[in-house]
Amino acid sequence: MELNEYLAYSFPGLHLKPSLFNQWHIGIHFELGENLYQFKYGNKLNLDLFELVYSQATAIFKELFSEQDEIMLVTNAYLHIWNKKIVKAPKVYKQFLKNKELKHNIRQKTLPVMIDDEGNPSEYYISQFHVKCKKGDLNYPLLIKATCNKDFHLKPKLGKHKGAYGPDVFFVNISKNIIYYIYDDRGCEVIATNKETIVPLTIIRSGLPNITEMRLKGCLT
Repeated sequence: MELNEYLAYSFPGLHLKPSLFNQWHIGIHFELGENLYQFKYGNKLNLDLFELVYSQATAIFKELFSEQDEIMLVTNAYLHIWNKKIVKAPKVYKQFLKNKELKHNIRQKTLPVMIDDEGNPSEYYISQFHVKCKKGDLNYPLLIKATCNKDFHLKPKLGKHKGAYGPDVFFVNISKNIIYYIYDDRGCEVIATNKETIVPLTIIRSGLPNITEMRLKGCLT
């Protein structure tokens, strides 16, 4: 089953893009960082914040994904509408896939031109890539760090196409029907088809390091 078929069957009507929590009826939104700021002492980055966010985002990933789960690693690359050349897969796959053989299995599709907040066509369209893998195929600790570093000059980085901005990365657990999306250092979203698969995150919250805030949708009995 390819990504389109899977989403249509398991998450009908969902668009794999930011704000998953607002699109779906079962989910959790986490704010990360314990009210710390990205900068301290002027323009110096607060590395303590980033280390905390890395640990929070990784703890959530480990709770959601087991070694046996089938995963789709999905990236949305944002490209200018004048860029009609053949687009290569984002560096995400080259950098963070430990199983290099999987690069031959990467699939791509072009999505329509994006719409801005006022309903007008933007200057970008989405080139979406995905590959099926297992947890052990991913260098997920570094990939999670890269997603959290999206807006800052910190390594590792996701990389981006010239003239556009960095890709979004979605971890899709097709065994448990869970989608995990870290939008940047500020927070992340988890949605699922069955509340029972993500309710444990609400129970273990005290074990997650200093989550700032957690909003629930459809997870309460």
